[in-house]
Amino acid sequence: MTASDEIPTLAELRSARGKRRPRPAADSPPTLFDAPPEIPPAPAATEKRPRKAASKAGPADESLVSSTGEARAASVSEPRVWSVGELVRQVRGLVERSYGQVTVEGEISNWRPAASGHCYFTLKDRDAQLSIVIFRRQASLLRFQPKDGDAVRARGQLSVYESRGQMQLVAEWMEPLGLGALLAAVRALKERLRHEGLFDRKRALPEFPRCIGIVTSVQGAALRDIVKVCRRRHAAVKLLVYPAAVQGPRCAAEVAAGVRWFSAHASRADGVPVDVVIVARGGGSWEDLHGFDAEDVARAIAACAVPVITGIGHATDTTIADAAADVCAPTPSAAAEMVTAAQHQVEERVARLHSRVRRAGRYEMLQARQRLSRLSAEVVLRGVRDGFGQREQQLDELGYRAESALQRSLRARGERLQRLDTRLRRQDIGLRLGADQHRWDGLQLRLLSARLHAANSGRARVERAESRLQALSPLRVLERGYALVYAAGGKLLRSAEDVHDDDAIIAQLARGRVHARVTGKE
Repeated sequence: MTASDEIPTLAELRSARGKRRPRPAADSPPTLFDAPPEIPPAPAATEKRPRKAASKAGPADESLVSSTGEARAASVSEPRVWSVGELVRQVRGLVERSYGQVTVEGEISNWRPAASGHCYFTLKDRDAQLSIVIFRRQASLLRFQPKDGDAVRARGQLSVYESRGQMQLVAEWMEPLGLGALLAAVRALKERLRHEGLFDRKRALPEFPRCIGIVTSVQGAALRDIVKVCRRRHAAVKLLVYPAAVQGPRCAAEVAAGVRWFSAHASRADGVPVDVVIVARGGGSWEDLHGFDAEDVARAIAACAVPVITGIGHATDTTIADAAADVCAPTPSAAAEMVTAAQHQVEERVARLHSRVRRAGRYEMLQARQRLSRLSAEVVLRGVRDGFGQREQQLDELGYRAESALQRSLRARGERLQRLDTRLRRQDIGLRLGADQHRWDGLQLRLLSARLHAANSGRARVERAESRLQALSPLRVLERGYALVYAAGGKLLRSAEDVHDDDAIIAQLARGRVHARVTGKE
């Protein structure tokens, strides 16, 4: 860059405010930080005449023009100094004007919905990542619930967040494209390891570990939290740290190497074996924890000779290493608390028992002192009298109880004797014969009564039948003045056509018969 191409300083721009900005040389290309070029006004006829006059000027005029050009070149040669805000605003305007509305595809990571309703996340692929913000109104119009690992297509305004100087996309629309490739690969690996049975073995943590192996970063806060918890809850435990990267490309290899080292040195030469291994790191995004999703780490944890407990990230973070471990803790501090839980409980119980013993001792001492202060001859005599009175009262109570028991026993024996007498009386032959005779007499009376009742009933039925028979008898009709007429052969005559004159007939009356002869008929 030549002296004429250099950008003027901020002080020069402020001092020259209001003056006409010098035009850059025609052969210098525009830069990113150049201000938008001003369109010069159309040259007037009056501007052409001075140039012609200048061409005809003498040596004095030429020296004046040369001195003015040198001063202008000196002022342009100094570099321009930008303030941070002005520079970022300039870049923001250039980005917004150059790109405007853009559509981008990628995988969601670190999804963070805020209480205000805005949503912040990172859209990434294998090569780069871009910060995205969706404001509350646009977020309420989403037709799905985004989450980490989702592949989406977002459209919005590309801009620069001035407070951080960070390029971001202000998304106005977003739609899902399916599961992200990275998360899909992790889930497929986890499912394959589960089918292999890598997550089935779960061992119990030792209750009183003497040495704890820790695989984590020595610069991280997770190690400080674990040490603080262990020193507070189990000060005598030994901590052995294997330094390892907990994020980045070296994370999986170093963590797996640390677990294998503790597995190989479970029985140390100094006589203090490693009882349990803690694999831990602090919270972070899904990309930061991605190293713990490696197959090498999971197989190293599953093959470890001692139990392994993981405390990776926060309670909501889950990795393949957590599934392969014997115990999964939500945080590194929780992992340390779980490892030292039994020792801490014993110490707490001993402390509580010691406190109770001291309180009981003080109480008994206080009671003894109070009894000693109240001790005197009168008190002793009163105590003796009270003792004799209580003994007499106990003797009276025992006498009452003995008498009551005797009465109950006699009453029970009397009742039993009465029941036996009753049973014996039931077995007496005389009583049984009397009962049978009484039952025989009753049966005879019932038989006699039944016979009388049957005779009376038969007599009544005969009388009713006789009454009905008499009512139907033809003699009753004859008693009312009628007669039955028979021919000489005994045939009942019902019509005058059945007889002839001078035939003999017999008339049956109510009392007797009359023999007659037909003298005529009508």
